[in-house]
Amino acid sequence: MSHFFNPPFCIGSRIRAMKTLTILLLFCLSLTTRVTAQEIVPMDAEHWDVRAESHVFEKHLGKDAIYLQGGSIFAKNLEFLDGTIEFDIFLKEEQMFPGVCFRGDAQFMNGEQFFLRPHLSGKPDANQGAPAVNGITPWQLYFGPSYSFAYDYKFDDWTHVKVVVNGRQAQAYLDYATEAQLSWNLFHDPQAGSLFIRGGSTAMYIADVRIDPTKPELVDFNPIPRDPIEGVITEWEISDMFEEELLNDPANLGPVIEARSWQGTITVEEGVAANISRIQVLRNGEPGSTVFARIVVTSDRDQLKLFEFGYSDAVIAILNGTAIYKGNNKWRSRDYRYLGTVGLFDAIYLDLKRGKNTLLLAVSESFGGWLVTGRFEDTDGLRIEP
Repeated sequence: MSHFFNPPFCIGSRIRAMKTLTILLLFCLSLTTRVTAQEIVPMDAEHWDVRAESHVFEKHLGKDAIYLQGGSIFAKNLEFLDGTIEFDIFLKEEQMFPGVCFRGDAQFMNGEQFFLRPHLSGKPDANQGAPAVNGITPWQLYFGPSYSFAYDYKFDDWTHVKVVVNGRQAQAYLDYATEAQLSWNLFHDPQAGSLFIRGGSTAMYIADVRIDPTKPELVDFNPIPRDPIEGVITEWEISDMFEEELLNDPANLGPVIEARSWQGTITVEEGVAANISRIQVLRNGEPGSTVFARIVVTSDRDQLKLFEFGYSDAVIAILNGTAIYKGNNKWRSRDYRYLGTVGLFDAIYLDLKRGKNTLLLAVSESFGGWLVTGRFEDTDGLRIEP
């Protein structure tokens, strides 16, 4: 368009030409901004890094889609902080956990998630807002109406998923709902990171992904508050990681305890439980999936006290070097629908001696959250510290 500014145009022609150019430029800028913010991200290898057992880019019910099995599609050349994420997914009525993960670090060891449970259609936990914390999704802590809602999925058409993110807040909308069906507070400090959409263990279609990086205004952000546990122990000291098998001989616990190094303290979250994965990284290449969570209970006299506690996934309780309890709270450990969520579901009587008493909970993790919690309902004569 440089000829607009060259002779032999007269002055009037130049002015008209400049006005025309300005209008064209403004129109093009407006169009570019609108398309960049709202256009469908093409479903091809140029825009998506596919990490899956198998996949095919193909049409499905009129949409350009990917048929994805056992994996995820990562958005290339994108760091997502705030904005709106939308996509269509063709669900199957099978056990799977498809959804969107965003603000992820390099290996998505840490980030935010919203995923679906189509096999639980119509049930209160048909979906989930949850973090990734050092490679673990602790849904056994972040559960209930604060992080999920009942929804009847369809299995003969596309399901539309929309997640809106602003700072420490997010909302989810399914199938073009006009009001948010879930509002929840995010778990990590806001930081731009990777974004990917996860499929299921069996193949399913994903299409029409839209990513709008414009910081949105959240409408009617009303998260459901979580009821804290009254009197819960607020801090636990956590050891290094070791193999659970070292605890098989309860008469030989001394050397195992003495060999431990202590990594620091963790704080209870939401007044419910402390998340061990905040301080310890499971499956980091080192052996073991067990740590000691420690508190020191100073008693003003010899006395018997009831201690209520919870854990995920397995525990051995050790008081002053002696094993006194062993339990299993793993997902599906008690029946096929047993979730293994954390709460004060176990209790033991502690024979406390006058002075300092060391309580160790050897907590092992396999799936769903590495968690510990506890309280003394009667704290008369006690001082508790990590």
